[in-house]
Amino acid sequence: MARRIDVTGAGGVRLAAWEFGDPPKTDRAHDPARSPASSSSGGTDLPGVLLLHGLMGRASHWAPTARWLSARHRAVALDQRGHGRSDKPPQAAYTRDAYVEDAEAALEQLGLGPAVLIGHAMGALTGWQLAAKRPDLVRGLIICDMRASALGTASQHTWTEWFRAWPVPFATLADVRKWFGEDDPWVERPNRARGEFYAEVMAESPDGWRPVFEPEQMLRSRETWVYDAHWEELAQVRCPTLVVRGLDGELGRAEAQEMVRVLPNGQYAEVADAGHLVHYDQPEAWRTAIEPFLNTLADA
Repeated sequence: MARRIDVTGAGGVRLAAWEFGDPPKTDRAHDPARSPASSSSGGTDLPGVLLLHGLMGRASHWAPTARWLSARHRAVALDQRGHGRSDKPPQAAYTRDAYVEDAEAALEQLGLGPAVLIGHAMGALTGWQLAAKRPDLVRGLIICDMRASALGTASQHTWTEWFRAWPVPFATLADVRKWFGEDDPWVERPNRARGEFYAEVMAESPDGWRPVFEPEQMLRSRETWVYDAHWEELAQVRCPTLVVRGLDGELGRAEAQEMVRVLPNGQYAEVADAGHLVHYDQPEAWRTAIEPFLNTLADA
């Protein structure tokens, strides 16, 4: 069962954070002298994990990961601004600073820090920018399939055209799954997990199924990182960091290994038979890839 916790992000934007597991209680849960932070965490002293989805994603995409993490951690997934159940103000900032400040606010208001940040794509970039900015709040970082190189103008143009190609509204969720899993021109071969991923970000409206986000806000968010490289910020991340890629993902092996080299304390893992949506494509292999790293942090 999911439990929602409201967080106030940068500029007063209301954000929805979610716990998907029932963490075990600790002895300190019954201690009346425990801190407010431990009280707001459901009465646990477990180490914190903040899960950050990618562009167009939502916190619920992390639910399977959050559930197994909850045996040993307080795992919270954040709907980032413009996504999921968080607010989507038309005039709000959809900048790198805003996303990073939102994650910073979540760690502080939820009493999670120093936490492990686990981020996919855009969420991974937010994670390493926050780790560079506030090392006191981040004790470990997992980067899932996010490039440090600039993607460039052509990439943004391609995304703009891709959004225009969506046949919205979709008549049914089955149509959503089929289009994103089979018919989308971006799909090289049928991918059931991709169809399910996009079905999860749709909501029913009077004329059919539409995304829970505004494509224009997604493009505004994306344009704040695609024109720049992010190697310098990566080099400022001092905490242990694991770079994970799907073998068929967007992050190539050479770039991933260069990211590990640039990181002061970097490690590398890859997941076979996975594309960009590594944790969604291959959840068991994803767990196998990241669990040893998390164990080393727990033992440190």
